[in-house]
Amino acid sequence: MLSDVRPVVTAAVEGDLDEALLRRILDHVGMSVRAVYGRKGKRFLLQSINGYNNAARYAPWIVLVDLDRDCDCAPPCAQKWLARPSTQMCFRVAVRAVEAWLLADRERLAQLLGVNAAWLPTNPDYLDDPKRELIDLARRSRRRAIRDDLVPRQGSGRSVGPLYTTRMIEFLQNDTSGWRLDQALRASESLARCVLRLRNLAEITQ
Repeated sequence: MLSDVRPVVTAAVEGDLDEALLRRILDHVGMSVRAVYGRKGKRFLLQSINGYNNAARYAPWIVLVDLDRDCDCAPPCAQKWLARPSTQMCFRVAVRAVEAWLLADRERLAQLLGVNAAWLPTNPDYLDDPKRELIDLARRSRRRAIRDDLVPRQGSGRSVGPLYTTRMIEFLQNDTSGWRLDQALRASESLARCVLRLRNLAEITQ
């Protein structure tokens, strides 16, 4: 009888939203998560990257980090941050942030935000600041709860509202009306490349 045990990978991410998104992707490609490290922001993640890469000499790893505005495109930053990935290291740079991958499912995110789907970008990978785009869309929501939860309060000094991460994680985990990976893949090349690399990692670790 063939085993149905999934390949197991260890992950490192910037924060809780990134973890929830990565778990959805890993489940899609048929991988299980052993443990998740980081979750203390981008600086901490990059400071720890060499240790993660050393661990990937012995077991599969995935590290997901936002490109933000650090480089014009992902390859130069990937080379700068991790010049020599280990054989079992899947180092992925989201262009320009994981919010672009959320925006790639235009219909479902528009439903969540309570806005016209036509307002969402057709090419989210080309946005200069995907998170700001998502927040600006929330500002236009016809639902007060969305505006209160996602939009930062005036004078707070924050870039997002008090329940931004909670709302986005719920969106990712909602099987009925939440984020659809298959739809997002059609609109985000960055996401499609991440899925392809993870499929390759799953194959070599089986």
